[in-house]
Amino acid sequence: MRIFGKVRHRPSASWRQATDRAFTLIGDGRYEDAGALLTRAADMEPWLSESWFNLALLHKFRHDWEQARAAGLRAVALLDRETGAPDWWNVGIAATALQDWPLARRAWQAYGLKVPAEGSPSGPPAGMALGSAAVRLSPEGEAEVVWGRRLDPARIEVLSIPLPSSGRRWGEVVLHDGVPHGERTTVAADGTTRAYPVFDEIELWAPSPVPTWVVLLEAATEADRDALERLAADAGFAAEDWSSSVRLLCRTCSESRMPSDEGDGEHLDPHDHSEPGHPGPLGHRTAGSGSLWVPERECGIAAPAALVRGLLDGWVADSPDSREWRDLEEVC
Repeated sequence: MRIFGKVRHRPSASWRQATDRAFTLIGDGRYEDAGALLTRAADMEPWLSESWFNLALLHKFRHDWEQARAAGLRAVALLDRETGAPDWWNVGIAATALQDWPLARRAWQAYGLKVPAEGSPSGPPAGMALGSAAVRLSPEGEAEVVWGRRLDPARIEVLSIPLPSSGRRWGEVVLHDGVPHGERTTVAADGTTRAYPVFDEIELWAPSPVPTWVVLLEAATEADRDALERLAADAGFAAEDWSSSVRLLCRTCSESRMPSDEGDGEHLDPHDHSEPGHPGPLGHRTAGSGSLWVPERECGIAAPAALVRGLLDGWVADSPDSREWRDLEEVC
């Protein structure tokens, strides 16, 4: 097979050695040294799509989106198949990071996804109906898996209220990688099981102006707690009972197939906060687990400062004998 007048062979031993060494360095976080080796490999085999795919991957790890787009486009120009190549997916991520929407649409279509014609061709893809998914915030640090709505193949809008340690807020949009690390399963009332992928966050794509608050509630019953969550949702914001919605998992378990609470897949809890070690012989711990209701609840609220106290006061006013709040604090 001739490409640019040159016969295409299998990669040379020198190319393989340089590439293997580069990915070892990437695993150690030595991106500059890895980049020098991958650039040398591309010089050895410039007609090989894998040379440019590997460089695009490195630039993605470094969040150097201009370089990732350039290397990705060189990779796809050398492909010998029409659809389904991961090279196109990386191009789509880079284009999304740069808000190069015409290229993002082209990349998803070339990968084999159906991109509706809704919206402006110069704007983000719309109407792809990708549904719910989970995203692992801060995957290299104190990771936390939260639920969200997929806007397109590379972006998720966060619908859980993340813990303050993640540095993320409800309503933010994060850019995520294409290969899932784990699944969360739910069981509907009819016994049907659904699996949802867990994607790793790459970076924050669009911040949220809505702050996160933590408050201690006295809620006599689950119905009292639920009333606050509904009140916040009706106002266009969110409240989440962290005492029951957050569970602690080791990283290995977090990246595996884990069951979530029963529901239809639109319920947002539990979300997972990873620990470096295994939870131990009692299994995975869910905050507030147990058969008895505990009235004192730690609750996260996503709402503007001008509204949050009014929400809480209105919640108490609806049933003052069974509801109370205290120790409101902005945490993110």
